Amino acid sequence: MNGAKPLHSIGDLSALTGVPVRTIRFYSDTGLLPPTDRTRAGYRLYGDAAPGRLRLICVLRDLDVGLTTIRRVLDGDLSVAEVAAAHADATTLRIRALRMRQSLLRLVARRGSGPEETVLMHRLTRLTSAERETLVSDFVAGLTAEDCEVRGAAAVLRTALPVLPDDPSDARLDAWVELAELMADDGFRARMARAPFPPADEDALPGVAPGTAASLVAFVREAVAAAREAGTAADSAGAGPVVDTVAERFAAALGRADGPELRRWMAQVFEAGHDPLVERYWRLVWTVNDWRIVDGHLPFQPWMIEALARSGYSEASS
Repeated sequence: MNGAKPLHSIGDLSALTGVPVRTIRFYSDTGLLPPTDRTRAGYRLYGDAAPGRLRLICVLRDLDVGLTTIRRVLDGDLSVAEVAAAHADATTLRIRALRMRQSLLRLVARRGSGPEETVLMHRLTRLTSAERETLVSDFVAGLTAEDCEVRGAAAVLRTALPVLPDDPSDARLDAWVELAELMADDGFRARMARAPFPPADEDALPGVAPGTAASLVAFVREAVAAAREAGTAADSAGAGPVVDTVAERFAAALGRADGPELRRWMAQVFEAGHDPLVERYWRLVWTVNDWRIVDGHLPFQPWMIEALARSGYSEASS
């Protein structure tokens, strides 16, 4: 017919769209791009709508949309917008998984991990949110006993549980792996069960009446927090006045003279009341949760022990 528009061969479509001939044949064979007609020799011919349809197919395939979904779009069962929304969500999940993989690889490289540790870290980083929550809750539940101290430790732990997001930074993932390794250690669980926690500050000064101990520990905690906030290092000359003020308060509260004996006792008590590994646990929790570290929440003992050592009254100087 004179008014009929010319049909396109596969070669014409390839020239119009830049899509290879073999790719066009594939889409045609799958039924995504059915021919409008055929020549007498059986070659496929396509109408004017074919170039646009082919370009849409190629775009969706480039976006990793499956052939079945593309067919539903072409048949009108799904809109492009619906497909785009679904695949945007799927792409977000893939990106998140790739970032997690990248963070794990960096972690393995930083640690110089061997085969066994790499396998363990891979398992820990692939836990689901529910599995991570179970790991943490099992750790806390392991601190159950009739002992009031142990129940108190579990109660404190429940107030600040580590929660790793699904798309963590390298630092948060690194902290989570180290934290998970600690929680799996029975020896660490026993140490955590016996660690003194605020606000039960009286536990940090054994042998001192609870009310007096709580008051003294609160005082030294505030003094050390103020010193840290002012940038005063424990091994600096500026630490001397802080040590003097704290020692004077202890002497007055305990009815003892301020001198080498009292200060040696203070250093011994502070050292006994501080567990570096328990402190490490809390620092890791802060990192995993992306919480700002507040000076007043840091253990005061390490700063005071070092400051006392510098003053010449620590156990080491006796």
